[in-house]
Amino acid sequence: MSILASIGLATLFIALFGWNWLRGPIERITAEKTGRVLAISGDLSVEFGWPWPRIHADAVTFANPAWAREKQMVTADAVDIAIDLPKLLQQIIVLPEVRLTRPVVFLEQGTEGRKSWLLDRNQQDEGARIQIDRLMLDRGTLGYDDPGAKTSIRSDLSTANAQGRRTTDAGVTFNARGQYKGLALKAAGSGGPVLSLRDETTPYALKIDATIGRTNVRADGTITSLLKFSAIDMRLALRGDSLDQLFPLLGIALPATRSYATEGHLLHSGQTWRYDKFSGRIGASDIEGALQVDTGGKRPALKAELVSRLLDLDDLGPMIGARPGSVQTAKQASPTAPLVGVPTPAAARVLPELPFKTDRWDSVDAEVSLQAKTIRRTEALPIEDLKAQLSLRDSVLTLNPLDFGVAGGHLNAVISLDGRKDPIQATAKVRARKLLMAKLLPTVDLTKTSVGQINGEFDLAGKGNSVRSMLASSNGKVGLVIARGEISKLMMEKAGLHLWEILELNLTGDRLVKLRCGVADFDVKDGVMVTDALVFDTEVTTILGTGSIDLGQEKLDLTLNQKTKNTSPLALRSPIYVRGSFVRPTVEVDKGRVAARAIGAIALGMVNPLLTLIPLIDAGPGKDSDCRKLVSDARALPRPANNEATARK
Repeated sequence: MSILASIGLATLFIALFGWNWLRGPIERITAEKTGRVLAISGDLSVEFGWPWPRIHADAVTFANPAWAREKQMVTADAVDIAIDLPKLLQQIIVLPEVRLTRPVVFLEQGTEGRKSWLLDRNQQDEGARIQIDRLMLDRGTLGYDDPGAKTSIRSDLSTANAQGRRTTDAGVTFNARGQYKGLALKAAGSGGPVLSLRDETTPYALKIDATIGRTNVRADGTITSLLKFSAIDMRLALRGDSLDQLFPLLGIALPATRSYATEGHLLHSGQTWRYDKFSGRIGASDIEGALQVDTGGKRPALKAELVSRLLDLDDLGPMIGARPGSVQTAKQASPTAPLVGVPTPAAARVLPELPFKTDRWDSVDAEVSLQAKTIRRTEALPIEDLKAQLSLRDSVLTLNPLDFGVAGGHLNAVISLDGRKDPIQATAKVRARKLLMAKLLPTVDLTKTSVGQINGEFDLAGKGNSVRSMLASSNGKVGLVIARGEISKLMMEKAGLHLWEILELNLTGDRLVKLRCGVADFDVKDGVMVTDALVFDTEVTTILGTGSIDLGQEKLDLTLNQKTKNTSPLALRSPIYVRGSFVRPTVEVDKGRVAARAIGAIALGMVNPLLTLIPLIDAGPGKDSDCRKLVSDARALPRPANNEATARK
């Protein structure tokens, strides 16, 4: 009888005074537990049901902690909540459903791990939070601030059906603006009427179009559990100025590129993210393939298989630190070739100089393969095919192999960059096989009929944070050998300055002569390539060269001496100097020696016109030469002192 009497009295009390008497106790308990003010200024009502009784309150505010920028964390015209009663009896607060009418919600993350949505007095206990499974918002504003991460976002939400009328089952449309990790943010989109924050069984439909910094993201599909992202199934399109600008969004290092656009299928489950069957472009090159990231290890592990049907070589420039239009800029900065002994102006250099961002290399381990079926050729480097395998592990980046066809032959390289060191420690081993001279130098008319295979070995090691600085400090060997073949006679007569033969061949037409051997052997020290042997021998002329190539200053300083094998009635017999910068090389003769020979010819002509040609006759050695001996002779020639590196520093 006493229990029935108690229930009867409670029922009578509620009938007479309503539920509003609970507002005071609820507000006091909240203040004691959290140190923050909860105010219920409107009516309070309770609807019993098992296992989820429901509470409705009007005109509700809940304060932010004192350190937050915004005074109130939640302000709402009305709040409807369902309470999980069995969990509550275990002193665990779980709200299966929350509906807010005209809410204004501001969340903030502060210093020392403080988060305004944690309800302990210091806002640092991750267990002191209310678990909300499903959230419904009707015409509200959401804000989030994290000054430490340079993030501040404000979003407006509205709920309307297809006819524009607000209903309880209508979808949510939203727009957002602000800053995300220091980047300007603007977004708009739509979703289902109920935000499935923790529901891991029902996918939530979401469509979004966002611009973050210079990156545009469009996504359309479903997300399961908005807080955990348990599963994702979306069409995703990305567009931006460079792939490396995705680092703030993904936390994964990607290479610098030209502008890009891709679209594909984004899938996520467990610890695996996959961007599947995507296609698009980078610069003028098409790209397609699949990319997968596994987040279960020490750092994310990325695997990608990429294919390009048409690859433009200019699009690879940013990946190795080349500035767009660097060659044209260098030409404008150096209208004339620099003088010998005068440093090449920095603005007139063309080797890639932008530093690699090694501080990001430890953000990911990567295995990426790239195949380019067709290469858009440049006049300077006729590449015909490309296969590359890139590996990044523990901040060490390797290309093994970097393999492509060039000039009718084949080039294979193994390159390693150790980003654990500052500056980067770099090694490069390159093998060139069966390159055809006519294809290697397609812009030189005299080589179009030339035949001969070039083979070579490059073995260099250097240090620096850009390609230019690596080459400027490099040490090692560079060697090229031209196998037997044929070459333009006109080209060789011009190299020998045989004026009579040049005139004759211009009248009768060029023809091929035998190429016996060609050797270019350089020692490389502190970025300066010094000739060890430079020989080019044909049945017409033998050329022996000495000099240096300064990779740091991008300067050429080579001297070529000719030995004619056949008597020429009219020859200038002067060394040929190859000088200038990489961007503006010059080829010239010894003007003083040529002038002396010309003066001698004129003096003799005054005595007897038939004697005019005597100073211009080049008798030649009279017999063919042995290639091995020529190389030996070339190595015995005086070599220039390697003081260029000291002079440029």
